[in-house]
Amino acid sequence: MANGRRYTLGELADRFSLSTRSVSRYLATFRKVGFIIERKDGCYRILQMEKPLKEISDLLHFSEEEAFILLQAIHSIDETNVLKSNLVKKLHTLYNTDHIIETVVNPGASEVIRLLAEAIRSGKQVVLRQYRSSHGNIIRDRLIEPFDFTTNYIAVWAYDPESGHSKLFKTARISKVQSLDHPWKNAPLHVKHPMDVFRISSPEQLPVTLRLTLRARNLLTEEYPLSEQYLTQLDDNFWQFQASVCAFEGVGRFVMGLPADVYVFESEGFKSYLKDQVKKLTEIL
Repeated sequence: MANGRRYTLGELADRFSLSTRSVSRYLATFRKVGFIIERKDGCYRILQMEKPLKEISDLLHFSEEEAFILLQAIHSIDETNVLKSNLVKKLHTLYNTDHIIETVVNPGASEVIRLLAEAIRSGKQVVLRQYRSSHGNIIRDRLIEPFDFTTNYIAVWAYDPESGHSKLFKTARISKVQSLDHPWKNAPLHVKHPMDVFRISSPEQLPVTLRLTLRARNLLTEEYPLSEQYLTQLDDNFWQFQASVCAFEGVGRFVMGLPADVYVFESEGFKSYLKDQVKKLTEIL
């Protein structure tokens, strides 16, 4: 309700399996503790708080250290930037898992994420209806055991009984989630693999060293913010990126998009991968 969307009493009652009378009592309690409830055309939403919510260090998805770093980053933004005030408002309204979901994902995907979150909390299997796989280039249903999310709910970690492995499923590729009453059957096999700065996950760790122009450096940090910790300035115009990646596909797409701004130092395996990709490209031209 604090995310801006309005709900009828009936919608709230259905969402939480309550009577409309119980929902009305909750809304009255919210008003007493400081929430300002707006009613318009029979729909309700929360406008603001007269009293502060929990300290940011107490929020569910942030440790004290993470909260401190996050606040530092936000307050370093120029005061004239409208995004700064929006970020601060959002942070101070994060109060529970479902609300966090609605503030960080596309509204159209929030129901998918909410059902996955419920399955994670209850330890249940789900079916991803019409999942659009980029690896197999097919669209089909997938039975999975979801057990964790990546940053901002971009993907869900899940055990895939069909392959016998834990893997990532991109939430944007899920058409619909069907909740099941079947509990997890493979909890000991729920394993998260490392993820590199290009958002590729795999048990592999492959070394890569690149020399970047200032343009390439800027594009890299804008598209993949976590890459900044692996950058070293060589001089005013060049930077070095040195890190391990989980596969060559992610870093390869970046390098091939900027052939005039990137020089590959390491590794020989990565150079061979790029040459093979260039060969495939020339064959279709």
